[in-house]
This record gives sequence, C-alpha cells and structure tokens, in this order.
Amino acid sequence: MKAKVHVTLKTGVLDPQGKAIGHALESLGFEGVGEVRQGKVIELDLAETDPDKARTQVGAMCEKLLANTVIENYDIDLEG
Repeated sequence: MKAKVHVTLKTGVLDPQGKAIGHALESLGFEGVGEVRQGKVIELDLAETDPDKARTQVGAMCEKLLANTVIENYDIDLEG
C-alpha cells in the first residue's frame, strides 16, 4: 500500500517561503495570485494492506516525526 502525507503550516503560522514564492511569481509577471503557502509531500511504501491499520500507522509516524504538530497540519492519502 502507498501513502502520501501532505504537510502544511497551520493557519496563522507565518510562511516566509510561501511569501518568497509569491513575490517571485509576481516579479515574473504572474498576476492574480493571492496568498501562497508552501508545504511538503512525503510518499511511503507500506507493507500493511489493511487501510485502517495503515492510516493508524502513518498517523503515528506523522505525530512522532513527519510533522511538527505544534505548527503543522497533515493529511494522509492511501492508495492500493
């Protein structure tokens, strides 16, 4: 089973990388782009085949290592 973890900053947390990307897009002539928020995607190949167990396992990974839950949110997508 494959898992994708999308990690983003929580609302209200300053995102200097997102701001820099937004300024760069503007300087390149891209208009109409509002706020830009930057995040990361982590892809995992899991041996687990039960979706509920896989989601629990990946959730534990996020809580312990993959996301800083004080300032970041995460979403888990499972495939297969």
